[in-house]
Amino acid sequence: MSSVVVLGSANLDLVVRQPRLPQPGETMFGSSFTTVPGGKGLNQAIAAARTGAEVVFLGAVGRDAFGTQLREALQADGVATEGLIGVDVPTGTAHIAVLGDGENSIVIVPGANAAVRQLDKASRVTITRARYLVAQLERPLDLVSEAFALARAAGVRTVLTPAPAQPLEPLLLENTDILIPNSGEACALAGLDDDRDAAAALSSMAGLVVMTRGPRGATVAQGGGILFDVAPRVVEAVDTTGAGDTFAGVLVARLSLGESLERALHAATVAASIAVTRPGASTSMPTWTQVEALL
Repeated sequence: MSSVVVLGSANLDLVVRQPRLPQPGETMFGSSFTTVPGGKGLNQAIAAARTGAEVVFLGAVGRDAFGTQLREALQADGVATEGLIGVDVPTGTAHIAVLGDGENSIVIVPGANAAVRQLDKASRVTITRARYLVAQLERPLDLVSEAFALARAAGVRTVLTPAPAQPLEPLLLENTDILIPNSGEACALAGLDDDRDAAAALSSMAGLVVMTRGPRGATVAQGGGILFDVAPRVVEAVDTTGAGDTFAGVLVARLSLGESLERALHAATVAASIAVTRPGASTSMPTWTQVEALL
């Protein structure tokens, strides 16, 4: 039995650091360019593995150099990759602009991530043997819905990061035990302007809502009401890319190891605060030793 199965995207992040976003028709200089393994699924899998979980990754990459690089990155952190399928479509990419204040702007080209639309037999078996199934919305929505219905029937707890935000069928929300949106995603899903109202509303459809709020920490809601807020750990941000994925991955990892929700949330908050002080997405994610030292 695997503690965590991640059904998710794997992209190679193409990262440019620049002072601001250019105006239409403007050409500007950036200060650096790097390539980093990424994709919300890969990021969450690595974050969970680095903080103690046994993780299996279910994804798709092209039969190209980018795909090989992503497979090796997962394996280097101990993530099992027998469910990472090679397809005759280019590996997905994310084109990331990191601005002078540490915020980012991202354009994703899904590539291989969109090529597989149904679970194969091996993936179905892997999911039913998990404790937690984690997914995002960078894979086809019908694939995620199929996986969550299968997991729910098998008694596997389901965790959804609804990003990129898009309309969701009520059944998918009903099959979600833990929903982890950020403020903007929560408002978009609920159709409300206030993020706390949105979190409360979503918690009447999904099981537990953990809404991340960046430097304002997080808010936890259940049964249509706010349960409590999670205080942030204040740091000076260098690059916020992957912070939400770090939070989600660590939260699930610690829950899968039997920790209480409050302790798991504290660990996730500390881990995300470490990640934003480092450049990159998967490369910024801390180990459990680094997180534990600050708890």
